[in-house]
Amino acid sequence: MYGAKVNYLDLSYNSIETLKGLEKFTRLEELILDNNKLADTVNFPFLPFLKTLSLNNNEITNLEDLVNKLCDAFPELTYLSLLSNKACPNQLSDLEKDESDYQRYRYFVIYKLKNLRFLDSRRVTDRERMEASARGEFMRVRRPTNDVIPNDPGSPELRARPLPLDLNALGKHKGAYGKCLYKYTGKHSEGNRFILNSDL
Repeated sequence: MYGAKVNYLDLSYNSIETLKGLEKFTRLEELILDNNKLADTVNFPFLPFLKTLSLNNNEITNLEDLVNKLCDAFPELTYLSLLSNKACPNQLSDLEKDESDYQRYRYFVIYKLKNLRFLDSRRVTDRERMEASARGEFMRVRRPTNDVIPNDPGSPELRARPLPLDLNALGKHKGAYGKCLYKYTGKHSEGNRFILNSDL
C-alpha cells in the first residue's frame, strides 16, 4: 500500500536471504541491506530510481554475476558498497589479498557500472574511470572450476601417494644404525681434516 511512496529503506540486521516483495517499492532511491545473509543466488527487482545500494557484510562471492545483476536492475545506481563480502578483496579478512587486488576490483566494477560516483565509500576518480574504460573488462577475477582435479583414478595425479599402498610394507623398511666418527665444531678449518701430520 505504501511501498510506492517509500524513497529510503534500511533492512540491515534482518538475516535476509531473499528480496522477494521489494519490487513493490518502485520509487526507492536508497536501499541499505547491510549485515544480512544475501548470497550469490539473490535476485534484484528492477528499481529504475535507485541511486544508492549498500550490501556490506553479506555472503556474496561472485563479483561478475553480482555486477551483471546490478546493471540490469538499477540503471541509475551511483553509490555502491560491497565491503566485507568475499567478492570485495579485503586485506584485513584475507591475507592473500592486497591493495592491487582491491584496485583491480574497483576497475572492473567501475567499467561495468558506468554511472558510479562512489564505490565502497571512496569517490570514483577521473583517472580510475579512464583506466576502467581502457582495461576494466580484463580485470575480472577468474575462479578455478570444480572439474580441475581429474576424476579418473588412473591419472598420475591420483596415483601418486606419499605412503605405500601396502600397509604391511611399513614394518619392512631398510634403516641402518651407525656411529658418528667425526663432528665438526668450527674450531679449526674443515680442509685441515684431510691433512695428516706426516704431510706437514
